[in-house]
Amino acid sequence: MRIRLDIAYDGTHFRGWAKQPGLRTVQGTIEEALARIVGPSAESAAGDPQASGPRLVVAGRTDAGVHATGQVAHVDLDAQQWARVATRNGRAALDPAASLASRIRGVLGQYPDATVSRTSLAPEGFDARFSAVWRRYRYRLADARAGYDPLLRHDTTTVRAVLDEGAMDAAAQTLIGLHDFAAYCKPREEGTTIRTLLDYRWSRDASGVLVAEVKADAFCHSMVRALVGACAAVGEGRLEVADLARLRDDLTRTSAFKVLAARGLTLTEVGYPADELLAARAEQTRNRRDHDD
Repeated sequence: MRIRLDIAYDGTHFRGWAKQPGLRTVQGTIEEALARIVGPSAESAAGDPQASGPRLVVAGRTDAGVHATGQVAHVDLDAQQWARVATRNGRAALDPAASLASRIRGVLGQYPDATVSRTSLAPEGFDARFSAVWRRYRYRLADARAGYDPLLRHDTTTVRAVLDEGAMDAAAQTLIGLHDFAAYCKPREEGTTIRTLLDYRWSRDASGVLVAEVKADAFCHSMVRALVGACAAVGEGRLEVADLARLRDDLTRTSAFKVLAARGLTLTEVGYPADELLAARAEQTRNRRDHDD
């Protein structure tokens, strides 16, 4: 039984999404809570050394300090684990898939820094990672005009300069499209840096904080933080609007701008196609990743 989980977290005190030995991560925290509810798999209970507890597959692994309000994952439960979800205290649950979220929140406690906002039966062919068609991030940046608000210190990066949001937005627009973003990605061996940047724009919110909205089919490592750092350099006058596309097309990492801090970055939404297209999208993405790798 495949279950979709919609997840939110404050990434401040996590060492990223992905489970790592000896470190506190979002994946590890939620998998531990889930395991207390569904128990081990049948193979694990039978002593299979290769078996393990519930394992989450996520739409996009976030780095240490990055937050999420719209993260998506899925988990596959065997018949024995599903039976523990479907019944509670000897009674059948009215909507076991939906009620699982409440049970996970109960295990996580009253004020956790990670939560499961919703659980549901995944449609046929759904894969949280490979079925996704786009991811959207938001980045919050307070300059000298906005000032510093200590209540926002965990989700807003601060710079001392006054930034020109018009120039930043114009520079962001020059990067949209299908390109090799090697100049804006931390390289990973055998990984592709070709991405389609679907939308990138800057504006100020009511409090004066600069907010970037960035949407792409997928992002490579540190790509969003590099993109916002480059635009901040434009806003400060250290780079020209046209420089960002030129740097991108050079295909090499540069010291012309700083990669900004993780604290300002939040994954806000993951987009999926219609249910009947989920399996085809997953297959298409897997084939492309296999080819790229």
